[in-house]
Amino acid sequence: MGLNKTAVKTCEELLRTFQSSSATLRDAQRIVFTGADVEGKDVYNITAPFTDEGEQVIAGRVESRDSEHSDILFFTEQNGSWSPRACAPTFRLQDPFFTRIAGELVLGGVEIFPDPVKPDALKWRTVFYRGENIASLQPFFKGPDGMKDIRLIGLTDGSIGVFTRPQGAKGGRGKIGFVRVASLDELTIDRINEAPLLDGQFTDEEWGGANEAHLLRNGLVGVLGHIASFDEQGDRHYYPMAFVFDPANETFSDMELIAVRAAFLPGPSKRPDLQDVVFSGGLVRQGDGTAVLYAGISDAEAQRITIADPFARFEHEIA
Repeated sequence: MGLNKTAVKTCEELLRTFQSSSATLRDAQRIVFTGADVEGKDVYNITAPFTDEGEQVIAGRVESRDSEHSDILFFTEQNGSWSPRACAPTFRLQDPFFTRIAGELVLGGVEIFPDPVKPDALKWRTVFYRGENIASLQPFFKGPDGMKDIRLIGLTDGSIGVFTRPQGAKGGRGKIGFVRVASLDELTIDRINEAPLLDGQFTDEEWGGANEAHLLRNGLVGVLGHIASFDEQGDRHYYPMAFVFDPANETFSDMELIAVRAAFLPGPSKRPDLQDVVFSGGLVRQGDGTAVLYAGISDAEAQRITIADPFARFEHEIA
């Protein structure tokens, strides 16, 4: 049974649908980070909390307000605030994400480096680490230069689904692709570059990507992502979205917005053009029809909000 996908929708159309719906968003909370390592810096584009050696941990992007050079730090909660975990490694990366595959923790982020062609410009790529836990993480793969938002998910048959996001001749400003590999050791730049696109998700003027993948009980994959656009003034608008993907036949549902910036608490932005930015970090499904979305807000802080679980109604679809 395939998932039903209709015509491509723009950010504006998705926003109108969201605003006319009865979607309930509640309990927006700012996530407070403390400690000498983050003093005077912003922590944003965080992961959802995950368990490492019996302890709840959040990975976050830490950087100065006037810089793009950031570190990924790991935080644990004490007395309502999150502070850097003692003796945990740090990584000179942006935008952390994690998954677990075949019992291993897989952590990734975006590495920036000088553009080999354009002086004073930066290039980027997604890099991956693996290990039994945070303390044992070791690098094992770097994605293609110029590609962010590569995400991995272990599938029910033991293979690994790979969501890609090419730009340029193939992906324009950024579109989502998908390919399957047999194991982490079979990840290659060629396999990622050759991944077919999921057609009909984004117009050429807009862009988006996958941020986190969830394996549902029936073998479908719930994808937490973002869709983004520029307005006439050149300001950016990033919206958290979700859709469901069937790896058996590579069909997928329509994407839906799951939150908007106005639902979160007011706060600062890294630049004026980034005020309306919500970057999906991670989703914790509660099992009661709700989920908690962890997000980067305006490239300057991190918040969480409770939403309707976007994958619950797909849980009983036939995969």
